[in-house]
Amino acid sequence: MPLPVALAAALQLLLAATFLVLPLLAQIFGGAAQRAAEAEMARQGLPGGVLAQHGINFREKPWELALALAIAAALTALGWLNLTGEGLGRTLSWIAEPVVLVAVGSVTASQVFARRYTEAAFRRSADPRVRDIDVRALLGAAVGAFPSWLRPAVVLRFWLATLGSVLVIVLLLTPAAGAHFR
Repeated sequence: MPLPVALAAALQLLLAATFLVLPLLAQIFGGAAQRAAEAEMARQGLPGGVLAQHGINFREKPWELALALAIAAALTALGWLNLTGEGLGRTLSWIAEPVVLVAVGSVTASQVFARRYTEAAFRRSADPRVRDIDVRALLGAAVGAFPSWLRPAVVLRFWLATLGSVLVIVLLLTPAAGAHFR
């Protein structure tokens, strides 16, 4: 098997793994993170409900879990098709990877830069109570409920979705990859 194909498939399978692991972490630890965030809001003199009013939730919704699992399944299928030399995998990868780059890249960027996004949203809010929230303390309380390796895993998913998607496209364009596919 040509190295470019093996690398492209590995990138797809690694990204798929993040779409299994991170949502499961949110399922397991999201409730505790939400309670910690609401406790931090109380410490700052605000009701915990202010988070829900502004769309801040650390728990995974059922549709979010289903979407993540579907993305993981699709990426796994693409990686497998590419490893086995099925031309359909290469073609579908060329279609799917730009979508992953744009859609998943933008969502994961909001996770990587959560503090900046949240601070900006709160500053623009019509609700004067949220403009002075200490976002660093809020997110620190919530993140403290998750395993310490959550942040590196989120950053890894961001890089796999962005730079990794570009690399998959380029790797599958190489002459060595072309010879691999039927």
